[in-house]
Amino acid sequence: MHRNLIYAILFFGLMFSCKTVYDLPESPSPAQWDVKVVESYPQMSGGDPDSGFYYLTGGTYLGSGIPYEMLERRLSKDPQKFAERAKIPTKYGFAVFESQYGVKVVNGTCFSCHAGNINGETVLGLGNAFNTNQVGLKLGAKLINWRVRTKYKKDTATLASFDAFGKYFSAMAPYVSTNNPGVNTAARIAESCMRYRDPDDLTYTDTAQYEVREYNIGSDIPALWHMQKKNALYYTAVGRGDFTKLLFQASVLGIEDSTAAREAQEKFVHIAAWIRSLEPPEYPEEINTVRVERGKAIFRKNCKSCHGTYEEPETYPNKVVSLDVIGTDPLYASYAMESGIVDWYNESWFAQSPPQSWMEPLPGYIAPPLDGIWATAPYLHNGSVPTLYEVLHSPSRPDYWKRPKDSKAYDWTRVGWLYTEKTNGSGRRTYDTTLPGAGNGGHTFGDHLTHEERMNLIEYLKTI
Repeated sequence: MHRNLIYAILFFGLMFSCKTVYDLPESPSPAQWDVKVVESYPQMSGGDPDSGFYYLTGGTYLGSGIPYEMLERRLSKDPQKFAERAKIPTKYGFAVFESQYGVKVVNGTCFSCHAGNINGETVLGLGNAFNTNQVGLKLGAKLINWRVRTKYKKDTATLASFDAFGKYFSAMAPYVSTNNPGVNTAARIAESCMRYRDPDDLTYTDTAQYEVREYNIGSDIPALWHMQKKNALYYTAVGRGDFTKLLFQASVLGIEDSTAAREAQEKFVHIAAWIRSLEPPEYPEEINTVRVERGKAIFRKNCKSCHGTYEEPETYPNKVVSLDVIGTDPLYASYAMESGIVDWYNESWFAQSPPQSWMEPLPGYIAPPLDGIWATAPYLHNGSVPTLYEVLHSPSRPDYWKRPKDSKAYDWTRVGWLYTEKTNGSGRRTYDTTLPGAGNGGHTFGDHLTHEERMNLIEYLKTI
């Protein structure tokens, strides 16, 4: 029984859904600007993509984890099946590695979220659209800590190899459950783990460094290849400076201190190189070239000022669009404006040691690159819109829509997920846009287009 429990806890298996509303941050005051351009910052270079992939899948940057022998029977029998049952598209979504104490442990890698299935194929770097965090983990965190600490109470090396993971898993457990399917709480994982770290040396502290809101806000999982063009990370462009530190979120769940963080960060230059080598998948269906040319003209007139151009030479303006202009759900951005992690981060090892990174929240969202946009459904920062057609025609967006089970359930006409419109938000696979942070309004810039113009634009978007 305990093996099934650990399996479920480690990979956030579904235990129960929860749709609870808590005290929420206020929307920020109207911005005194419409668009702000994020300037570039020097990045570490010289990494090796192959080394980066090896490091990503090897898992040592995770630091600690669950003792391997507790999961060995399942993992050794069929690693891919193990991954699929954990809602992870690929066996690269978890890693077995040796801790600094010489004990084999298991932990989830970046690919548990940043590998996606589409049209029956797994694409590394694509957000996992079937990711689900509709789960309550507080009890599970207590049980797994009790089980490991009891079983290995006399095995100091194994306990030391689990200790950091166990503590930070407990710290994050209350803050990772979401009310909707498909959205990710990576920002909440970072926020909840960092609050129990000393800002100077990143060691565990029993005292929380700042307060966090009770309500969990999720976001869509962006494609990793978009990082190649961006001068800041995350939907609000809050992550500034050196990317080898900003890419560090998976490590905060298990590394012990700043010494371990430095060892990992120095290798993240290779991970950044691997991400820069990624290419978005090509659209696999037939494309109407006449429509493409017509759509290209519409794109140049309506879209390129924010999203850039996709012909040689390509351009991307790195524009953050204010909430007043973009009009999309403001909760994610307004929360970033008040979160205690901002001050903690800017006073911590991350910002105070080279290479420097820092947080600089703005009341808006960055207009993302559109490379491979056909594959990145659902859309908007909160994953509230199932197809590109509805991104370009806000009146047709469903308030409640049931997500498919199968990655082959793709709408090649409207481009996005085939879905069933519902009359309420019931059901685990139902996205409820009436919940706080899940609104599907805003981005009405395509509403003035005719149906024919919209379809022509979508045809062009398939090609970039």
